[in-house]
Formats: sequence, structure tokens, C-alpha cells
Amino acid sequence: MFGMEAASSARLLVWIDQDLCTGDGICTDHAPEVFRILEDGIAYVVEEGQVLNDPGGSGSLAVVAPPSEKAVIDSAAECPGECIFIEFEELPELDTSRAPAAEVGR
Repeated sequence: MFGMEAASSARLLVWIDQDLCTGDGICTDHAPEVFRILEDGIAYVVEEGQVLNDPGGSGSLAVVAPPSEKAVIDSAAECPGECIFIEFEELPELDTSRAPAAEVGR
């Protein structure tokens, strides 16, 4: 489904469509550091300890730390509400071809 090899040149982003969330908590079982169920019984994404619930949906894209990527992908695959959406953001490649050459004769 999602290749983990993409993680080396892209970062994983995740968001939840709260209108589709069934509140089963499978996401929090897999990745409690990325998902949280609030008082309304609906799951939200968490980034750096902060719940992103305003406005919810794709406006609340959270960056997923590399150690949590597999758990987030598993959460999306097993979610009964199919409300977890994953996106990959391409990272710029470093241009190493323009590295300064060593000076000769100094």
C-alpha cells in the first residue's frame, strides 16, 4: 500500500476526517503519540504533544516522526471508519555536486 522507502525522500503527514471517525480507538492503540480521542469520542491527530483539532480535517495535517510512521500506516489500514488520511510531502534533495573543491597550493 504505502512504501516505507518513501520516508527517506519524503515526510509522512496525517490527518483525520472527523465526520468519518467511528471512535473505535484503533488508531490510539497503534500510535498514541500521534492520535488522541477527545471528550467528543472522536479521534484527532497530535503533533509535538498538541492536539490539532481546529479546524480538523485536512487543515490539521500533522507531521509524523519517522519512528511512528509504520504505526500510523497500520492505523490507517485497520481503521473501520477509513477516516485516517496519509500524505507524503516531498523533501528537497540536497545538491552535493556543488560542494567546494579542496584548494591546491595553499
